[in-house]
Amino acid sequence: MRTSNHLIGLLNFFTFLASIPILGGGIWLSSRANNTDCLKFLQWPLIIIGVSIMVVSLAGFAGACYRNTFLMYLYLWAMFFIIAALIGFVIFAYAVTDKGSGRPVLNRVYSEYYLQDYSGWLEERVTSQSYWGKISSCIRDSHACGKTRRTYNGIPESAEMYYLRKLSPIESGCCKPPTECGYVYQNETVWIPGGGLVGADPDCVRWSNDQEQLCYNCDSCKAGVLASIRKSWRKVSVINIVILIILVIMYMVAIAAFRHNKRMDNDEPYGETRMEKAQPSRIHF
Repeated sequence: MRTSNHLIGLLNFFTFLASIPILGGGIWLSSRANNTDCLKFLQWPLIIIGVSIMVVSLAGFAGACYRNTFLMYLYLWAMFFIIAALIGFVIFAYAVTDKGSGRPVLNRVYSEYYLQDYSGWLEERVTSQSYWGKISSCIRDSHACGKTRRTYNGIPESAEMYYLRKLSPIESGCCKPPTECGYVYQNETVWIPGGGLVGADPDCVRWSNDQEQLCYNCDSCKAGVLASIRKSWRKVSVINIVILIILVIMYMVAIAAFRHNKRMDNDEPYGETRMEKAQPSRIHF
């Protein structure tokens, strides 16, 4: 009995530790929501799941230490629903980020992003008028484009050096016009039409050298945000899958230990049922 209780308590301690990466992933997404991705509702499911695992594991730890059957039942049922929720979140994260990636550009190190490469729930959410107004304002207020400026001895970076930079999706989509528009580089956020002609992409006429406008209303900017979210979610999902496997294994061991405790409470030898032990003389239907 004592060994089983110690095992359950140890498993709950490891479950508590496993909640830390999940909670950390939610906090990391929250920091990116405030500074980079600017989509502020995606981190909350992870934070809620992480906090729930912490609370439930503490309840299970207390139940094991004090042999409180109610707390142990609460722990097992709550962990079942938490694991199911985490499975659902991982599936959802991969489902809504299964499409879209940057396209390579000739003679450029950075990629460019096109809204038509994305579809589904997340694309509709990001591009909706109500959400995009908040997202574009967040990107503008974060000064993401202003941070791309580089000078050497007071001289702006040359076009050749700029083309060799590996821009983030938001820097590529929101802070410059698409390459096909034919704009000529002046500095990181100032571009002028080449020969007075621009390409057929609608973003070509949306581009503005006004530092408060730039390409914040461009489809390429929306695609850049989607690409940044996709990258963030995929990183967090990998961690969640590893933690999920660990949680499932620990949950199965906890169930086995809990059943062993119940057999001991009922004075049942391991491998025998109460009916076998009592050896009833007749069967009641």
